[in-house]
Amino acid sequence: QVQLVESGGGLVQAGGSLRLSCAASGNIFSLDAVGWYRQAPGKQRELVATISRGGITTYADSVKGRFTISRDNAKSTAYLQMNSLKPEDTAVYYCNAEYRLSVFNRRVSWGQGTQVTVSS
Repeated sequence: QVQLVESGGGLVQAGGSLRLSCAASGNIFSLDAVGWYRQAPGKQRELVATISRGGITTYADSVKGRFTISRDNAKSTAYLQMNSLKPEDTAVYYCNAEYRLSVFNRRVSWGQGTQVTVSS
């Protein structure tokens, strides 16, 4: 059974930094595209950043220049480095990943979410 295990959330003051991790546990053939999403109370889940297996990245306008998505394919892990955090970044952050159990067996899963709270 493959799980996406998130970690790194917490409480930080405005201007601070956090690094989130999303690790694929279990026996997978490869970790492909990964996306980080967030959902604030009363709001819809929104896409924050994505990274392809080859390292091509995209970002929401609201986080460009502050957040950096990266990955370590050998560890089947993706990261979200968040700098210059603002109170409006407060949300539950989720990773979504495409992975393969074999060459032709492709799956998509969500992590359980990790809370990020930025105080003013």
